[in-house]
Amino acid sequence: MMINYKQAVVQKDLALIVGQANINWEKLRNKTVLITGVSGMLATYLAYTLVYLNETQTFNIKIIGTARNMVKAKAKFDGILSERFILLQHDVTEPFNYEGTVDYIIHAASSASPKFIMADPVGIIKANTIGTINLLEFARKQQIENFLFLSTREIYGKAISAHLTEEDYGGFDILAPRACYPESKRMAETLLESYHVQYHLPYMIARIAHSYGPGMELGNDGRIMNDLISNVVRNEDIVLKSDGSAERAFCYLADTTSALFTILLDGVSANAYNVANEDEPITIRDLSEKLVKLFPEKNLSVKFDIPKAQSAAYSKDGRTIMEMLKIEKIGWKRLVKLDEGLKRTVESFK
Repeated sequence: MMINYKQAVVQKDLALIVGQANINWEKLRNKTVLITGVSGMLATYLAYTLVYLNETQTFNIKIIGTARNMVKAKAKFDGILSERFILLQHDVTEPFNYEGTVDYIIHAASSASPKFIMADPVGIIKANTIGTINLLEFARKQQIENFLFLSTREIYGKAISAHLTEEDYGGFDILAPRACYPESKRMAETLLESYHVQYHLPYMIARIAHSYGPGMELGNDGRIMNDLISNVVRNEDIVLKSDGSAERAFCYLADTTSALFTILLDGVSANAYNVANEDEPITIRDLSEKLVKLFPEKNLSVKFDIPKAQSAAYSKDGRTIMEMLKIEKIGWKRLVKLDEGLKRTVESFK
């Protein structure tokens, strides 16, 4: 079920992303872009987009992707690796060295999976803190044009207002098992600002909420959309571990990708931007029923198996509604509705 650049759904998404004239794509022409954690869902689509620009518009972008698992990375990029797109085996917790010039850095090497939050919290902290320092130290030796950090909505903590802007912050329990993730993301954001103040390095931050789409991890991930899509792809009944009353809003991968490039190329330096799609909030139960109805040929049903206690790996901060005005002002538009995004995601796994 490995995603591939040449899949019809992927190509349709890439055409949608690159077709957005409001993004200043010309800034990438003849540039070199470093993407850490390149085999992750978001990072893969970022790399695919750069390859698509090279193929369709001869942008001559050099792409450097780093990953710890080279087998997985090579499989995802099978057929498109070249002198313009190279993979380097690298753990971001180690210093990064590269002899050539790098113009843009996108730091995407971090896991948000509840499975890894419980199994390797120290590794998550290291990737977001030590990993960020290593990349910023590398950036100091370069004349980079921008550094984009993929952060999370979870840095806001407990909701303190009905709509969260980039200036709103709540607290969270720093001793909670899940705190390794938002706490280290917060520190990474502070590191970016500190390097900006002391060394004048440019940076931008994307605070991402509930992204889904082709290439997402299926099975044993722990995030609700991943688990639901996994059930549908594998022709399994959906078994909810709660009453399904919790509400979420999901952003399709192509829209998230266009948001990240909008920030990278058109955002204001030393700023953070929310990235979410709050247009179609839905309860988990309704989302489950929707998936069943969208694929009637699978003859699936929704069932409940509610445990007595929720896993400590899940966020207990509640629903946060993120305000999109800041990123909308620099041109971002959401184009893929929830039904269409769900269909594309399931289709990509056939």
